[in-house]
Amino acid sequence: HYATDVAQMLEAPILHINGENPENLIWAAEFALQFRQKFGRDIILDMYCYRRLGHNETDQAAFTAPMQTKKIEARPTAAALYGTLLRERGELTEQEEHGIRERIWNGMQQAYDQMKEHPADYILPVSAQDADESPIPRLSVRTGISPDLFRRIGNILTELPENFTPHPTLEKRFLSRRREAFREDGPLDWAMAESLAWGSLLTENHTVRLSGQDCQRGTFSQRHAVLHDFNNGSVYTPLEKLNHGTTAFRIYNSSLSEASVLGFEYGYALESQDALVMWEAQFGDFANGAQVIVDQFIAAAEAKWHQKCRIVLLLPHGYEGAGSEHSSARMERYLQLCADDNMQVINPTTPAQYFHALRRQIHQNVHKPLIVFTPKSLLSRPEAASARREFLAPSRFHEVLADPESPAPDKITRAVFCTGKVYYDLNAYRKEHGIADTVIIRVEQIYPLAQEQLTYLLAPYQKVRDFVWCQEEPSNMGAWGHLRNRLGRLFATSFRYAGRPPMACPAEGAKALHAAA
Repeated sequence: HYATDVAQMLEAPILHINGENPENLIWAAEFALQFRQKFGRDIILDMYCYRRLGHNETDQAAFTAPMQTKKIEARPTAAALYGTLLRERGELTEQEEHGIRERIWNGMQQAYDQMKEHPADYILPVSAQDADESPIPRLSVRTGISPDLFRRIGNILTELPENFTPHPTLEKRFLSRRREAFREDGPLDWAMAESLAWGSLLTENHTVRLSGQDCQRGTFSQRHAVLHDFNNGSVYTPLEKLNHGTTAFRIYNSSLSEASVLGFEYGYALESQDALVMWEAQFGDFANGAQVIVDQFIAAAEAKWHQKCRIVLLLPHGYEGAGSEHSSARMERYLQLCADDNMQVINPTTPAQYFHALRRQIHQNVHKPLIVFTPKSLLSRPEAASARREFLAPSRFHEVLADPESPAPDKITRAVFCTGKVYYDLNAYRKEHGIADTVIIRVEQIYPLAQEQLTYLLAPYQKVRDFVWCQEEPSNMGAWGHLRNRLGRLFATSFRYAGRPPMACPAEGAKALHAAA
């Protein structure tokens, strides 16, 4: 039996290599790379080797495997075996082998001594402290585009090649609406805003890359970045018209192997600092399967290894009565990881905000991962659309959004703070019941918290005495745990919570219970 037996189902070549033979290892690695490049197929390397020492400095393998350990201790190291082989072939003398060992050892010792003598050259400070103590977050860079570029990308997104026949439903409900929005200055929805952001970055020589389950179509049948001919099945990707040189639009439907896919995209983003690299979970909670990548790398890599990255995670989030699964992207988990200005967490409520957030990710002068809680029902909600002017220069992303109803300050005694989709429910309830004493403020960027902007927006409402945080997530989830003390200290008052009680699961399991809550 081999550890690689499970891979036989892939019908991929499997090479078994002796780990004590470095030349065979190099040959096998080069062969595998050439095979992969030539045939575009998987190939697997199974290296036979062993652990000589224990798990750490205080551990001994002999505690639990004494007989095996004795055999390993009696065996020369891989380096010693290879040195003997080279001497037997007449390619290396014993003196030369000793010299190589000395150079390697002395080089490492010299680097270690230099680090001890000048530690400041090697131990870099973190970029900032926690949001409570850090300077006020910077304003977003301006990311609006010109009217000409808006029209150019709009034409590319709405024009089809000759003899290309889209699915009749797509033509009626998607393409025609998109044409109308671009050509008649109608409101833009989320998918159109997203494609507009991608297209604008492509024209600025930035590669755009997205992977995720069914992301070409979009989980909620909203994106359709790749179109399929209804008659012959041919494929057309409008944004590929903007590919040129090394700049490319790439969108891949990936398998339900979240840890491996997100790990790959994280590495891609590290090596492609000028590219917009995104991974989308089919539903936000699917990121659970990639939590190790989030914890070990995305949240902590800058603090541990000073590795900076611009990767974007798109996590559909929102309570529409869909049950325990597929409701929550576990916002609280990401916020718990936020410290030292390590990443950005946003929950945008308009397509224009999403558009500017994607463009800001490339144009701001800091490299930080971006966690985006993307909507589900808002993808097609009429109120959640953005006018053309909101995409044009000099507009930008707003970390906090003021109340668009502009309530009279002298009548306001209650301030409700919220984030995400629940704003539209609150606003509808306020209108339905004729409530005139409440202002609603949206926190679009939860971390880092835009403290100065929050205090500025609330400054006109001097009569507010009732401060409320409202969310649709249970009280032990969502942003409440992260923000309650921060907001309380910012406004020197206690906040009242309005939302679901604590729950063991993210949402109710029945739609009737969801509606009642």
